[in-house]
Amino acid sequence: MTVQNTQPITPELIAEHGLNEEEYDRILELTGREPTFTELGIWSAMWNEHCSYKSSKKWLKTLPTEGPQVVYGPGENAGVVDIGDGDVVVFKMESHNHPSFIEPYQGAATGVGGILRDVFTMGARPIAAMNALRFGEPDHPKTRHLVSGVVAGVGGYGNSFGVPTVGGEVEFHPRYNGNILVNAFAAGLAKRDAIYVSKAEGVGLPVVYLGAKTGRDGVGGATMASAEFDDNIDEKRPTVQVGDPFTEKCLLEACLELMESGAVIAIQDMGAAGLTCSAVEMGARGDLGIRLDLDSVPIREDQMTAYEMMLSESQERMLMVLRPEKEDEAKAIFTKWGLDFAIVGETTDDLRFSVHHQGEEVANLPIKELGDEAPEYDRPWLEPGTHSPQEPHLFAPPDDYNAALLRLVGSADLSSRRWVWEQYDTLIQGNSLQLPGGDAGVVRVEGHDTKALAFSSDVTPRYVEADPYEGGKQAVAECYRNIVATGARPLAATDNLNFGNPERPEIMGTLVAAIRGIGEACLALDMPIVSGNVSLYNETNGEAILPTPTIAGVGLMDDWSKMARIGTADEGDVLFLVGTEGTHLSQTIYQREVLGEETGPAPAVDLMMERARGEFVLAAITSGYASACHDISDGGLAVALAEMCMASGLGAECEIAITYPHAALFGEDQARYIVAVDNEWANMFAANSEGSGVSFERIGTVQGETLKINDLVDIPVSELKAAHESWFPSFMNPQSVPEAAE
Repeated sequence: MTVQNTQPITPELIAEHGLNEEEYDRILELTGREPTFTELGIWSAMWNEHCSYKSSKKWLKTLPTEGPQVVYGPGENAGVVDIGDGDVVVFKMESHNHPSFIEPYQGAATGVGGILRDVFTMGARPIAAMNALRFGEPDHPKTRHLVSGVVAGVGGYGNSFGVPTVGGEVEFHPRYNGNILVNAFAAGLAKRDAIYVSKAEGVGLPVVYLGAKTGRDGVGGATMASAEFDDNIDEKRPTVQVGDPFTEKCLLEACLELMESGAVIAIQDMGAAGLTCSAVEMGARGDLGIRLDLDSVPIREDQMTAYEMMLSESQERMLMVLRPEKEDEAKAIFTKWGLDFAIVGETTDDLRFSVHHQGEEVANLPIKELGDEAPEYDRPWLEPGTHSPQEPHLFAPPDDYNAALLRLVGSADLSSRRWVWEQYDTLIQGNSLQLPGGDAGVVRVEGHDTKALAFSSDVTPRYVEADPYEGGKQAVAECYRNIVATGARPLAATDNLNFGNPERPEIMGTLVAAIRGIGEACLALDMPIVSGNVSLYNETNGEAILPTPTIAGVGLMDDWSKMARIGTADEGDVLFLVGTEGTHLSQTIYQREVLGEETGPAPAVDLMMERARGEFVLAAITSGYASACHDISDGGLAVALAEMCMASGLGAECEIAITYPHAALFGEDQARYIVAVDNEWANMFAANSEGSGVSFERIGTVQGETLKINDLVDIPVSELKAAHESWFPSFMNPQSVPEAAE
């Protein structure tokens, strides 16, 4: 039976495909005629925001992307960074926000699957995963359902595939009520001389389809991800893909085996826009045309149209350009792993993207214009306003410092995430050196006795909302600090820029300013951006999310035996504050949770100070002085000390210099750390540090079972732990919490 591949092109159909009038006129000019229905789908897929970055390209070009450690920067499936000894780390972060709100389990699961494919498509075996999750307010009727589904999806896919989840973030805010964020990160290891890219080379070579069969799941997913939500959100459910981690595990092993055989010329993951995007990108990057025969595509549903096959986002699929003499060997590998292997086309020299189905040419388009010449907009933007600094004395102190600290450590954003990460396999592969809950995840580099990699994901959206430029800098700076606090030297970063509708000048201005801040921080801290993702139109009925430019970083540790942890201080260790007394209370967790406000400027980020203090702390750890280390961020010094005490099970007695007590304890000034040093070495450490030019002071001693700070805080560590550990379990299962006595 012949499948109907045609449909009248109407203004309504064009609008449904996310194309405006000017873009469609340009398509008519490039095509030379009215496009077919399949061609309209192809143009829409390649020119939507999710695939083309048409609103952000101008600004992404300003980010630092190069350095002696960078092997491949943005433009490939993932970034590649040299870690010495012929090894490289391959990593990237991507969003799966819209699908995860519509169908949380599969949305999150396929987000994990997609980012893992980006890594192993380049020839790297995945060794670590992270995820940055942001949900609406806890009391919102959808939040508990979304948290449950997303966490189960992340764990279900990652655990089955066999990669450890070593870190991430979980936060709540009313601005995510209608549009949650699920940002997935993966990293893998490969040999520098065995990296595979997507650039096709050679004419008349076979184009091979690899992996699972194609179905109708995910058709139009990339276009859906480039649009705002409205009240008809449930109608978009069919655009969410369905994942199979066991098939993906087979695909990983088959691809790595295939690469070792020497059969691969180019390879590309079928991610957003599926067969369309993968084929066009491979051809366009190699200045080649591609001819596809859809009758050869393995399908799992009857009567699929060319449009559906070209735009399906069915998971666990790859496209490859193959060395012809290796065809039989390659096919045998995929047959052994129980996966489809089909020659579905060939490379050509005509720079055309030609698609055939049931004896009919359903698409014939200029491939370079599809792949490389999507619209690039310089959208109107407004420079964000600034706030005047607010002095600490203008903020009310707490009535009870003990109660304030307990409230902070037991709040939605600062409470323990154990309920989340215990659902993830954090130890599989046997190389994890730190569990989630510390500053950064650390994974041993297999095959080396001492080498390890540290991973962290960070952003403080309330800072970005208050001041996008400073907030962008801070996201990079905090990621830098978290990596440094383990004893690793930061190498590079990937970004995941989550914002609202860029057609609104105030949203576009926030994006521009945040990118400017990110770029300056990456340059100052020597952390080039080597890969990333932009996710725009994150808003529902006109209300945008908090601007959330997530930064995930990777650091290298030469000797993990000297690694610092948050909770490894010993009785009698001396605590040093690297940095100065806290003064900044605007936009802090204290202001929000205790005072009930979110006002004022974000804390300023002095990048030279971040670099100097980071180098100081890194030297303290690698020289063997530091028995424990923790950066000071959300909640300020008091929360950082409480977190160290809870992690070690030991108390601390601290005397700190105080001008304004609430600012000293809860201020979120940047570029600060707590370092624990063995009492035997404390005086030597202090003496050797005097000439460093870095502010530091002795603030206390690790001892007992109670955290004491001046005469303000006196709380047993067991009480801190009870508050810290109880929020998430009681939120997710309120029936399990006994009612308070009358």
